[in-house]
Amino acid sequence: MKLLIKNIGILGGIDHDHSVRLCGEAMRRFETLASAYVLVQDGVFFDFGPMNQLDELLPHMGDVDVVDAGGGCVLPSWCDSHTHLVYAGSREQEFVDKINGLSYAEIARRGGGILNSADRLHRMSEDELYEQAMCRVREIMAKGTGAVEIKSGYGLNTADELKMLRVIKRIAATSPLRVVSTFLGAHAVGREYAGRQSDYVNLVVDEMLPAVAAEGLADYVDVFCDEGFFTPAETGRILNAAARYGLRGKIHGQELADSGGVQVAVEHQALSVDHLESMTEADVALLRESDTMPTALPGTSFFLNMPFAPARRMIDAGLPVAIASDYNPGSTPSGDMKFVVSLACIKMRLQPAEALNAATLNSAYAMGLSDSYGSIALGKVANFFITRPIPSVDFIPYAYTTPLIERVFLAGREVCLQSQLIT
Repeated sequence: MKLLIKNIGILGGIDHDHSVRLCGEAMRRFETLASAYVLVQDGVFFDFGPMNQLDELLPHMGDVDVVDAGGGCVLPSWCDSHTHLVYAGSREQEFVDKINGLSYAEIARRGGGILNSADRLHRMSEDELYEQAMCRVREIMAKGTGAVEIKSGYGLNTADELKMLRVIKRIAATSPLRVVSTFLGAHAVGREYAGRQSDYVNLVVDEMLPAVAAEGLADYVDVFCDEGFFTPAETGRILNAAARYGLRGKIHGQELADSGGVQVAVEHQALSVDHLESMTEADVALLRESDTMPTALPGTSFFLNMPFAPARRMIDAGLPVAIASDYNPGSTPSGDMKFVVSLACIKMRLQPAEALNAATLNSAYAMGLSDSYGSIALGKVANFFITRPIPSVDFIPYAYTTPLIERVFLAGREVCLQSQLIT
C-alpha cells in the first residue's frame, strides 16, 4: 500500500541522520522543507522531497493513494512518554481543594490523591475501565499523539494493578496508537498497608512483579521516588528486582523535593527520570554522564501552580530534554501535547524547535522507541498529522489554544477525527 501526501506547505521534523535523541544545542535543529511531498509505503516513510520533483517521480510510483495537504504543515506525531490515562472517574473536588489552598501533599495525607483514584478503580470493572480510557485515547489521537506510555499505579494491590495493565494491553491491541506499558505498583502505599511501607515494598517485589512478568504485561517499571512516597533505597530494591525480569526503570523523581530520584535513576540506568521540578545542579552533572532522559512535565506545574522543571538550564548544560503530558486525574487532567509544547516555550523558555524535538524524538527515546518514531525519517513508522496552512512551525506553540490539526495518520493509515475509526 502506497500513500502520497502532496502540496505540503511545510514538512517539519526531518531527520536524515536517524538520530536516537538530541542533546544541548542540537535540540535547536528542527529541519523543515517548504513545498514538499511525502511518500509512505507499507506504513513507513519511503520517500520525501520538494514538490517540484514530484511530476518526474509520479509516473514511477505505481498504484498510490493521494492526499492533498492543501498547503498545510506535516509533522511527526507527538510522542507522549508519561501518562496515567487509565483511571476511574475524575477528581474535580481536589481541584477545588487546591484552589482553596491545599497542597498536593496535604491532599494526599487526607486520603485523597492517588489513594482516592485507587478506591474508585477498585470498584470499577475491567470493561468499564477500558471504555473510559478509550475515550481519552481517542482524544489524544485527535490532538496528534501517535505513541504513548501508559502507567498502572492506581491499583496498589496485585489484583487491581494487573487489572490496569490488562486494560493497557487491550488498548495497545485495539487502537492504532503505539502503546508502551509501565508497571507503577510503587506509586503510593496501598491503603491497607498504611504505616507499613516496608511491607508494601515487599508486596511489590515478591508478589506484584512476578505476576506482572508472568503475564508479560509491562515494558518498564516505575517508582515514585519522592518526599512522602518511596525512598532511594526502596526504589533501588524495586529496580533491582525488576531487572531480574528484564524490565528497565522509568523514575518519578525530584517533583516535591530533592529526593535523590535522579541519583537512583542514573545508578540503575533508568531510561528516563520524570518531573524534576526540584532538581539540583548535582543532578544536572549526574545526568550529563548518563543515558537517562530527563523528562519535564510542564502541564503538571501549570495545573498545580508549582515551579517548572529547569529545562532551559538542562539544555544549556548540554543535556537532552523530553516533555510529556502526565495525563492523570489529579495533577494533569489533559493529554494535549500541543499545549505542553506551548508551556515548554512560555514557562520553561525553550525555543519552539527545542520544544518540538522534546515532544517528538526525545520523548520517543524516553519510551525506547526513537529508532522507529519521533521524526520524519526513511524507514520510520509513518505517524504524522496535517495542519491547516500556517506561516511557520513556530506558530504551533505560539497559537497555544488554536486547533490546527485537520488530519491524523498512524502507521500510514488515516484516523477519522470524528468517530475515531480507522478509514
